[in-house]
Amino acid sequence: MAASPPILASNMTTPPPPPPPLPMMPSKGSVSAPTRNGAAPPPPPLPLPLPMMPSKGSLPPPPPPTKSLKNGAAPAPAPPPPAPLLGPRGPTTRLKRSAQMGNLYRTLRKKMEGKNQEGPIQEAKSSQAKRGLTGNSNGEKQGMADTIAEMTKKSAYFQQIEKDVKQHAESIIEVKAAITAFQTKDMTELLKFHKYVESQLEDLIDEGQVLARFEGFPTKKLETLRTAAALYLKLDAVVTNLKIWKVVAPLSQLLDRIEPYFNKIKREVEAFERTKDEEAKKFQTHSINFDFKIIVRIKESMVDISSSCMELALQERKEMEAVEKKETGGSKTERATKEGNTKLLWRTFQFSFRVYTFAGGQDDRAERLTRELAFRIESCLQHQ
Repeated sequence: MAASPPILASNMTTPPPPPPPLPMMPSKGSVSAPTRNGAAPPPPPLPLPLPMMPSKGSLPPPPPPTKSLKNGAAPAPAPPPPAPLLGPRGPTTRLKRSAQMGNLYRTLRKKMEGKNQEGPIQEAKSSQAKRGLTGNSNGEKQGMADTIAEMTKKSAYFQQIEKDVKQHAESIIEVKAAITAFQTKDMTELLKFHKYVESQLEDLIDEGQVLARFEGFPTKKLETLRTAAALYLKLDAVVTNLKIWKVVAPLSQLLDRIEPYFNKIKREVEAFERTKDEEAKKFQTHSINFDFKIIVRIKESMVDISSSCMELALQERKEMEAVEKKETGGSKTERATKEGNTKLLWRTFQFSFRVYTFAGGQDDRAERLTRELAFRIESCLQHQ
């Protein structure tokens, strides 16, 4: 077997390296090995892009938004706005929005304002006369404006406004800074600050005109401050009224007084609860965190009233039973009295149930009295 010829170093050439694996891309700045003729080999085909794997703990990217089509097809609609609350959180009320009120107002406004406008120009007038009237209207308006401005400057009312601007400038600037920086979660502090602001502005002849002379006065925050203070005072007055309510006999007259008042409170509180979130955002925008626990206090006080009514009903029933034991007669008058008392007990129970529904619950005292009152009603029905 013949020996292979010796390999000379000059005849040796470096073979090209194998192509990189598909997932690996050549690093930036790397150069491919030259071929025998000195030319660079063609670059390897680009690998297909691999799907990006989410990192640990991260979520995959959302799909791209779909485009609307011109043939009438549309992408998936955006989620609808939240529906109004139903059920216990949004009970019905007599106060409903009217679909015709806006149209009636606009129709009446057009009719009322139309009476103060001039009628159509007679057809006998030429178009040139119409243009003459139109051309002179601008000059007449300007003259009227100048006259009004001159009269305003000379009026005692306008002079008093200018006087208030100069006289109360220092206190108004202090109030402006105080309102801008005011923020609170304490309703007592809110009422105290509101009283301070009103004491500084109550002497102005025209608050709006005077404050408009001070650039940057926080008018919207002032309005929000007044709204929050007035709302809390109104709700707190309800709590106070319920706390001092006198629960005295006779029961029928007590229910005649308390039931209409409860109906009024129920309507107002439920209407307020439907807009509570919106009102809270408005208050928080101006750094006022309204204490909505006042609503809970109203409901608790109403439950206390209903419990006291049940106690009075049970007390009157016991007194009537004591009288019945002494008198053994069974006249029609006595039977009618028993039936009337049973209806009164039932009326008291119905009132307590409405209060329970309004408040969303009851305490131990109310629960005990409710069971006892129901037992008394069943007992009365059995003996009739």
